[in-house]
Amino acid sequence: MSQPRLFAALPTLLTLGNAVCGFGAITFAAKVGLAERTGWGRDDTECLFIAGCLVFLAMLFDALDGRAARWANQSSQFGAELDSLCDAISFGVAPAFILVKFTPDFHPRMLWAIAGLYVVCAVLRLARFNVETDDEDTHDAFSGLPSPAAAGTIASCMIAYPELVYRANMLVAEGDWWNGVLKAAAIGMIPLTKFALPIVTLCVACLMVSRIRYAHVFNRLFREKQSFPHLLLLVLGIAVCVVIQELAIPLLFAGFALGGPIRLLSNSMGWTVATPVGTTSAKNEPPAVEPGTESGTGSSGVMTPIIRYPDEQRA
Repeated sequence: MSQPRLFAALPTLLTLGNAVCGFGAITFAAKVGLAERTGWGRDDTECLFIAGCLVFLAMLFDALDGRAARWANQSSQFGAELDSLCDAISFGVAPAFILVKFTPDFHPRMLWAIAGLYVVCAVLRLARFNVETDDEDTHDAFSGLPSPAAAGTIASCMIAYPELVYRANMLVAEGDWWNGVLKAAAIGMIPLTKFALPIVTLCVACLMVSRIRYAHVFNRLFREKQSFPHLLLLVLGIAVCVVIQELAIPLLFAGFALGGPIRLLSNSMGWTVATPVGTTSAKNEPPAVEPGTESGTGSSGVMTPIIRYPDEQRA
């Protein structure tokens, strides 16, 4: 008789919290368009806002469950599979359903096709991640846009949308040109957001199943040493987020999603800055040698370049 399997309690509960948040996001998005509502969500805007917040809460649970499992040394295949199933709900089905409820005036067939494609790409992305990732992977970079980032791109628009509605409906005193500009911008942004979000969703769906590399933001910003210009950019970004508040969230997620293709394009066009010959890196690596040469050690122990001609390089 086989022994019953034991499962880690805390990581499993955190993972299940992820699934509950995803289901809650679907529930609140389903209230959009109803004539009568009970409980939270007095209008369509508030329902979508709560749905977007629940997707972000699911992202928090998703970030904590893996760390809790590693901290308690309780990582298991069961936890990995359960995490992917919950992610499929919170970062696959829920964002697609929110998109459908947010843009009812978009072309119906195209809207459903984009939403369905997003769900399929999210599930494929999660399955590929499980197959290609082992237990010792440091997750410094991801192959393809991570599904939480893709879901956050959609959900962040739901969080910023109430601010646009407020700015569009606010009363502006005569001579208050700044608030007048904000009101005019918000009035123009509302229909633009509803038109652009399905297109953005299509883009992030394709990026999820792509092979474009994306850096792990937390590890890159807080665990690695940064140069002084990077720290200045980080402080500037925080200041901009404080000023524009909710509106900064979709800009950050869209910038992260589009950053991968932009870097790939710049690398393919040769716009990357190479390390000058003769300089050393932070790890005290030896100076780079000229192209077509190879470092070797002579009888005197001094590093000398070994020149390889084309015929030898082919061999």
